Amino acid sequence: MQLVSDADFLPGGTANRGLVQRIGDTVHRPIGPYSDAVHQLLRHLESSGFTGSPRVLGICGQTEILSYIDGHAAYPPPPEWALTDEALVTVATLLRSYHQHAVDFKPGTDRWQRAVPAQWRGSLVTHNDTNPANIIFRDGAAVALIDFDLAAPGSVAWELAVAGCFWAPLLDPRDVVDSRHGRGIGRFGLLLDSYGASPEVRWKAAQAVRAANDWIAEIIEDGSKRGHPAFTQTWRRTASMYRRAHRWIEAHVHELAERPQARC
Repeated sequence: MQLVSDADFLPGGTANRGLVQRIGDTVHRPIGPYSDAVHQLLRHLESSGFTGSPRVLGICGQTEILSYIDGHAAYPPPPEWALTDEALVTVATLLRSYHQHAVDFKPGTDRWQRAVPAQWRGSLVTHNDTNPANIIFRDGAAVALIDFDLAAPGSVAWELAVAGCFWAPLLDPRDVVDSRHGRGIGRFGLLLDSYGASPEVRWKAAQAVRAANDWIAEIIEDGSKRGHPAFTQTWRRTASMYRRAHRWIEAHVHELAERPQARC
């Protein structure tokens, strides 16, 4: 990637850490074998009127050029303003809007970076990486999704399960040290409520959470095995956390499907 004197390297990220530049109102990122599929999706979202995703502006060599979306991503450790219930409601609303605009997208390729587990795969192309660093906020409200590199055919239930893992978060409480401690089940319910999930989708999302947790962990572990420094660092820090999360989710899967009567 060419370096430009007035460019700023953007923080966050794992796979592309240190490789994403903001140059004026554009973002320059490395492309991959899956980028054509992602660009088709982003162009569809633009033509459908969805304002919560980057625009594809061009390709220069091995670099894609996207529009820059003004706002703040909740880079780790996520700031308190991103951990409120009010912020979570806006994340659910953003995901619902994205799905409404993506539902009729028919990709001309199946060359996505990583397939969603077969049980949770459908015709809806989901984002699949809704971690706090990939959601842009303005004034405490989620307004856009970025980093569509892991987009692939999935399902509403799958997307909500992935989002729940990151945002509830669905972890063993000993691994949650911020204001969300002990509130994972209730916040997952709030995510589903705010999305407007039907009873069937609620149940499927709860059932998908174990696979979503394991899928996220496998991405990090696979990157570590390939020798990627950022993935290796992350896996050393989180491997035990994901194993504990798997056991915690197994013990609480039925509670995750229930509609909470009250939250505190």
